[in-house]
Amino acid sequence: MSDPLFSRRHLLRTGLSLTAGGVLLPSAGLSAPRPRNGGRIRVASTSTSTADTLDPAKGALNTDYVRHFMLYSGLTELDRTLNPRPALAEAIVSRDQKTWYVRLRKGVTFHNGKSLSSADVVYSLIRHKDPRVGSKMADIAKQFAEIKATGPLELQIRLIGSNADLPAILAQSHFLIIAAGQKDFRSANGTGPFKLEQFRPGIRTLARRNPNFWKPGKPYLDEIELIGIPDEVSRVNALLSGDVHLINAVNPRSTRRILASPAHGIVETKSGLYTNLIIRQDRQPTSNPHFNAAIKYLLDRPLINRALFRNYATIANDHPIPPSHPYFRADLPQTKLDLDRAKWHIQRSGVAGVRLPLYASPAAEASVDMASVLQEYGSRVGLNLAVNRVPADGYWSTHWMKHPLGFGNSNPRPTADMIFSLFYKSDATWNESGWQNPRFDRLLLEARGESDHAKRKQLYGEMQGLVRQYCGSAIPVFISLLDGHDRRLKGLYPLPLGGFMGYTFAEHVWWDG
Repeated sequence: MSDPLFSRRHLLRTGLSLTAGGVLLPSAGLSAPRPRNGGRIRVASTSTSTADTLDPAKGALNTDYVRHFMLYSGLTELDRTLNPRPALAEAIVSRDQKTWYVRLRKGVTFHNGKSLSSADVVYSLIRHKDPRVGSKMADIAKQFAEIKATGPLELQIRLIGSNADLPAILAQSHFLIIAAGQKDFRSANGTGPFKLEQFRPGIRTLARRNPNFWKPGKPYLDEIELIGIPDEVSRVNALLSGDVHLINAVNPRSTRRILASPAHGIVETKSGLYTNLIIRQDRQPTSNPHFNAAIKYLLDRPLINRALFRNYATIANDHPIPPSHPYFRADLPQTKLDLDRAKWHIQRSGVAGVRLPLYASPAAEASVDMASVLQEYGSRVGLNLAVNRVPADGYWSTHWMKHPLGFGNSNPRPTADMIFSLFYKSDATWNESGWQNPRFDRLLLEARGESDHAKRKQLYGEMQGLVRQYCGSAIPVFISLLDGHDRRLKGLYPLPLGGFMGYTFAEHVWWDG
């Protein structure tokens, strides 16, 4: 394929980043201490299980995402402001945001020595459409109409409709590239910064430096051991004792302990992570619009931020776009605690005095405490909420989306389209509240294909207003992600996609011990 788009945009080769519409922006030049080579670190994440996987398509836990970014690379990657940049794709361009042309880097090899080709990329992407794979991105992959190789290092991706966010979507861990034909994931063969040395699901992952990594000079560390310590106090203790050097999901209550140690620090990542109260719109009595409105007026957002998160959170407004996002709509009136309005709506909802079960679990961060706060305020306006605390184990399969009132918890997503497509579109698999809004669905498709930033912001702004007013999702705050680290571990910085530098820390950090 000798498409003129490539010659016009050859500057991608020079390390320039690209925006959704194919517009180029210079990568930020950031001065930093010179990294050192060598060293071994031990990293503790929140969870590990026998379901741990080496298949990027099936990643479900943050431990999976970290493991996959260690072992594999993607066509694109996100910078610290979530703009996509070239990675395995030397160029990815489009005239109409529907048909995209991709050119791969030369000289990239898999861990087993095989050279990267367009056949590997075609296989990696198209398998997400196969229901037998069980990809967590199957809904997103429905947008792929055709993916075909047009040369040894060139391919074409045709979508069912325009989507200016494709470069950002392809940076997700689930879309990391594997070798063509790979079906056995008892081992890993990627192009990532580390090679798999040992993988014991539910116990640990041991990875060693890939000397043939396609980024010259990286990674810096010789070895990384990844383990899971589910209990947060035990995780913090392991850090402070020196047993591990980096942990995630630090409870705000533990920050003082960590910061009291001169040898340790905290990285706060402002993010789009949220725990939301799900108000099913396809069940009685929660589908009543007055009940929906009453719940949102009962949320004491400053109290939740202060008491539950020690101010390591940002006030939210019942839609999933955080204030830091470029498409955030700032002119929407902020919903606030208003007991008089809540009581008025409760009286008209038909549930005054009716005992309503509310399901909460430690699996949805801070939901148990949020439920208690809501129960207290509800009692003041005639709403009788019975909080059912259920175990974290099995919550997502047994309780999530199964009750009229319950809690969800959504990780940050790199684009507005992705969060709306996964959780708010009428036919989305994870449409938590069963909300159906044809106007919202039409706006979603329109915004997806719009490359003009101002027009997209207007479209996404209207969508935020619809979700805030009508959707059965009450979002009180966006939760900051807190990582604890040994201060000898250098190169860490926040990346809004998730903790652990958006799960990509492995190739960037170094040990200065």
